[in-house]
Amino acid sequence: MEFAAPLIKGKILKRYKRFLADIELEENGEIITAHTANTGSMKTCWEPGWPVLLSFHDNPKRKLKYSLEMTHNGRTWIGVNTALPNKLAIEAIEKELIPELAGYTTIKAEAKIGKSRIDILLKADNRPDCYVEVKNVTLGYDNAEAQFPDGVSARGQKHLQELMDIVADGKRGCMLYIVQRKDVNRFAPAKDIDPEYARLLQEAHTKGVEVLVYQCDMAPEGIIVERSLPFNLDN
Repeated sequence: MEFAAPLIKGKILKRYKRFLADIELEENGEIITAHTANTGSMKTCWEPGWPVLLSFHDNPKRKLKYSLEMTHNGRTWIGVNTALPNKLAIEAIEKELIPELAGYTTIKAEAKIGKSRIDILLKADNRPDCYVEVKNVTLGYDNAEAQFPDGVSARGQKHLQELMDIVADGKRGCMLYIVQRKDVNRFAPAKDIDPEYARLLQEAHTKGVEVLVYQCDMAPEGIIVERSLPFNLDN
């Protein structure tokens, strides 16, 4: 996935009210407020003074013209825009970069399941429908382990329950974690942050929900799903 226009360089000063970040632009030192499309804690994703990349949107309907796309911790770019992982996943499926999800003829985003929605529905003749829930992984530690979630996630717990119901109904259910940082080499649920999510993920996997973890190549020009990572779900 390439960015439509070159990203703008800056450094982050602070993040507040969940969706706002004050940024000093590199080009002229101007301090602007950028929209942050990330409802999580963004733990391990920013500190004051870290370099960042922003996209600019000249839309008269937008109050904030800049969006925070990536931060840099000195080792890697970290993709913090949670609006992108679904697009990255669909692109990767279309290009058959995720072998486990290859071979389907129809890809539908935001498919309805009962009163809820699933991120991606894959269909093909003569094989079960495949329901894929996508999560953006940005939490990473010095031991090179990526984790999810970065805060207690009742919504994430609900998605795991739904995937278990889907598998019990004879369909495929997949939990796809898109890791948007390069300084990690494995994945585990964040049991110290959300022990219930960790428990449910292990239960879901035991009941047939597939767990897929894919790491992205991160660059200012664009982001692409690159390789599978191993995972450990043991509590």
